[in-house]
Amino acid sequence: MTILITGGTGLVGSRLIPRLVAAGVDCRAIVRPGKALPAGVTPVEADLLDVASLSAAVDGVSAVVHLAAVLRTPDPQQIRRVNLDGTKNLVASLRAHAPSARVIMASTGLVYDMDLPRPAREQDAANPQLPYPASKIAAERELRESGLTWSILRLGFVYGDQDGHLQSAPGLLGSWNWHPAQTMSLVHHRDIATAVQLALGGALDGRVVNIADDGPSSINEIARLVGADYPESAQPLVNLWMGHLDGSLARELGFSPAVPTMYQAAASGSL
Repeated sequence: MTILITGGTGLVGSRLIPRLVAAGVDCRAIVRPGKALPAGVTPVEADLLDVASLSAAVDGVSAVVHLAAVLRTPDPQQIRRVNLDGTKNLVASLRAHAPSARVIMASTGLVYDMDLPRPAREQDAANPQLPYPASKIAAERELRESGLTWSILRLGFVYGDQDGHLQSAPGLLGSWNWHPAQTMSLVHHRDIATAVQLALGGALDGRVVNIADDGPSSINEIARLVGADYPESAQPLVNLWMGHLDGSLARELGFSPAVPTMYQAAASGSL
């Protein structure tokens, strides 16, 4: 099996590739000139915004792990171009050159409506207004309607392997004025690899699946764990389930997190 990875130099891809290589997967990854990839992966120069450049990248692949995305930029048009138009171009190239390839796309739990009456399930309303989740739900739709074999992983807040992402959470969420008691579903890089390998085997085909650990954590708990200050509050929490994903379907399909909570990650030195 040869798989193509987009976004291989990013937060998720740079930690996923070594795990796939260690598992014996033949990995190929799109890279721009001057960017370095982890050891053991075959680089191929291409650009998701240049559909003609993708034919060599997808040639002969049996699967694609589509991670490439833009999140934190003040330019909403760039977010849409990369996240939606890039997915459209990838789909078009696969339909033309590798129509039997399985496509696993990383999405986000941020797509769900914020006023759900329980943890978000895969069939729940997803009408995001912010540029990043709006572009991801549109890209999901593009893939689901492509005629390709697909699965979509809606990830919780990604962290671990010293990526600094959890450490940045208090500052980020504070800028959004999140209540300190708000809980958030997390997922460790190790468990993203577990989910991707499950999807590569076909267990998630034709499914949108929430991927999250077993212990949604409050913002207060996260701040304490990473040694950050966060404003305290005794005011009522209004949107109780915002940021909280229901991971039941993933468990039914065979996913079991190796890092069930952020506290286990901290104890094992993989925070």
